[in-house]
Amino acid sequence: METTQQAGQPGTAERRRRELLEAADRVVLRDGPKASMNAIAAEAGITKPILYRHFGDKAGLYQALAVRHTDALLDSLRAALDAPAERRNRVESTLDTYLAAIEARPQVYRFLMHPTEDSHSAEHGFDVGRHSAPLLRRLGEELAEVIRERVDLGPGGDRLARIWGHGIVGMMHAAGDWWLGERPCDRAELVSGLTDLLWGRLATAGDRADGPGF
Repeated sequence: METTQQAGQPGTAERRRRELLEAADRVVLRDGPKASMNAIAAEAGITKPILYRHFGDKAGLYQALAVRHTDALLDSLRAALDAPAERRNRVESTLDTYLAAIEARPQVYRFLMHPTEDSHSAEHGFDVGRHSAPLLRRLGEELAEVIRERVDLGPGGDRLARIWGHGIVGMMHAAGDWWLGERPCDRAELVSGLTDLLWGRLATAGDRADGPGF
């Protein structure tokens, strides 16, 4: 059992927080949106008050998990966008990277994006839907920055890059959510269809002269 003295040692709190997030990940992989603070505390071998000490409440834990998974997803998306390949292939690879991530860990995706269906087991006052909106906005802004740096969109390009960034994230989220729930086609067909939808103006836009190219 964790003690106050141990938690106060240099580096211990950060390491313990990482261990608790790993325990939370295991519970989320098992329980999805129904993952509770009680179950996470039990998985970590601590009491719930100690879990609260590290994260405050379920919203704080959710935020820490969201940052953890969003950072990893963004790293993967940037790698796909910067891979040495033709532009359409990189668009397809980027869409596939997102869809592969939610397919590989659907319970994590549902925990981050959907409120629990069992209102009796949810911690009072916590609404996952309300907390997921900033996560999507962050993805939209990050993608807008990638577009702005790489594609010459002419006058008003910065504003258009943000429109495209948030629009693409909205499309990926809505299409991915539908696909993950119904599985009406395989992932490759969905990626191809979404790329066709995006390909219009992006296919003819030039690279920025001062950018890394796209």
